[in-house]
Amino acid sequence: MGKPRIVAEFAATRWLRRWRDRDALEAHQLRLLRRQIRFWRRHSRRFADVPADAGLADLPTMDKASMMAGFDDLVTVPLTRAQAEELALSGERSRDFTGDLAGCSVGLSSGTTGHRGLFVVSPAERDAWAGTVLARTLPPHRLWGHRIALFLRADNTLYESVGSRAVTFSYFDLYAPEAENLARLGAFAPTILVAPPSMLRRIADAVARGDLTLAPERVYAVAEVLDPRDAAHIRAAMNLPVLHQLYQCTEGFLAHTCAHGVLHLNEDHVIIEREPLDERRFVPVVTDLRRRAQPIVRYRLGDVLVARETPCLCGSVLSALERIEGREDDTLLLPSADGTPTPVFADLVSRALVHADGFEEYRVRQVGREALDVEISPYSAQAEASVRTELATLWRQLGVRPPATAFLPYRSVVGTKLRRVERAWRGDDADAAL
Repeated sequence: MGKPRIVAEFAATRWLRRWRDRDALEAHQLRLLRRQIRFWRRHSRRFADVPADAGLADLPTMDKASMMAGFDDLVTVPLTRAQAEELALSGERSRDFTGDLAGCSVGLSSGTTGHRGLFVVSPAERDAWAGTVLARTLPPHRLWGHRIALFLRADNTLYESVGSRAVTFSYFDLYAPEAENLARLGAFAPTILVAPPSMLRRIADAVARGDLTLAPERVYAVAEVLDPRDAAHIRAAMNLPVLHQLYQCTEGFLAHTCAHGVLHLNEDHVIIEREPLDERRFVPVVTDLRRRAQPIVRYRLGDVLVARETPCLCGSVLSALERIEGREDDTLLLPSADGTPTPVFADLVSRALVHADGFEEYRVRQVGREALDVEISPYSAQAEASVRTELATLWRQLGVRPPATAFLPYRSVVGTKLRRVERAWRGDDADAAL
C-alpha cells in the first residue's frame, strides 16, 4: 500500500482542490476525461476504436449486463472474468478476502438487482480511494487518532487500505453473529461508525436498551437507501445532530454529505450525466475520471436520485442531492383510473409512511399488477389501520387505483440489502412502462 499516495490524495481532496465556480470544476473534469480517453484507447480493447478527439458523448454507454458480457475486453489489467469470479467467490465462501489478482483487489458487487457484478481495483486506485474517503469523512477539528468501525457484507483489501498509524480501522462482517459484533463494537469504541441503515438501526436499538455504550463523533449510512423513519430513529437513539451518508457502490465513490448533512456528488472524481425521470428525479450515468483497471464509462447505474432545489449552505460547487431514492426497478407501477401504468416512486411510499403510527420497521412489496404485501413490526390492528390510511391518501393524491393490500409478518434476512419498498412483480411488460 502506498502511504504517500494516500496522504497526497487526502491533502488534494481536503485542501488543494478548490473551485471558484462550476466552470472551473467542469474544466477540471474535461482535463481528466481527455487523459482517461488516451489511456483507454491504448489499454482497453473496448475503446481501441474510439477516435482520439472523442468527447464524452462519443463514448459507448454500458450497464451491469453489458459490462459483465464484455468484461475481458474492458479491463486494462491481465486477468479474465472467469479468474476474477473464481477468486471473488472463493473469498465469499471462506470469508477470507485478502487475495488479489494481477496485483488488484477483486470483489463481487452487493447490488440489489440480483445480477452478479465484479469490481477490480489497482493498488494506485485503492490508495486514491482511501485518501478521498478519509478526506471526506474525518471531522474537521481532528485528523489523528480515529477508530473507524466498518460493517460490510464482504471485507476487501480496498477497505483495509484505510488503516494506518493515524487511523485505526476495524472490519465487522455482517454475516457474523450480531451479539459478537456488538460486543466487539463496544470494546472498539469507534469515533466513526460506518454501516448499512439496517445495521445502524440494530445498533441504535442496543444503545437505546442500554446494552451498548457508544459515542461516535460521526455515523455514516452506506450501501442501502436511508429511509426517513430509520434516520429519525437512529439519530434519536444515538443522539446525533446529523446522520451522514456515503454513496459508495461498485461503480465508485459517488457522493458524500457535507457538514450540513446534505449529499454532494463527488464531481471532482466522476462525471454524472442525468437521465431525467421527472423535473428533479434522474438516473445517474457515471464516468469515473480516476479508475483505469476496470474503466467505468457512461455506466447507467439504475438508481433514482433526487436533485436538491436550493443551494446548500456549505457553498460547495459540487451538485447537491435531496436524497437517494432507491433502485429504478423498485419504482411501483400501479394502474390509474383508466388502467394506464403509473410510476409510484419508492420515496413517495416511504414518506407517506412517516405519518403512520404504531410500528418501527416495515417493507412494502408489489407482488402483482394491483397487489401489495406490507410487513410491519411490531404488528397491531391499529398500526395496520394507520398504514392503510396513509397509503389510501397517497393513492388518491396520485390518482391510482388502490391495490389489494395484504399484511404479513415482518421478515429480516441477515446479509441481504434492506429494501423498504420493492417491486417484486415483473409481469405485463412492467419495466417497459417506466
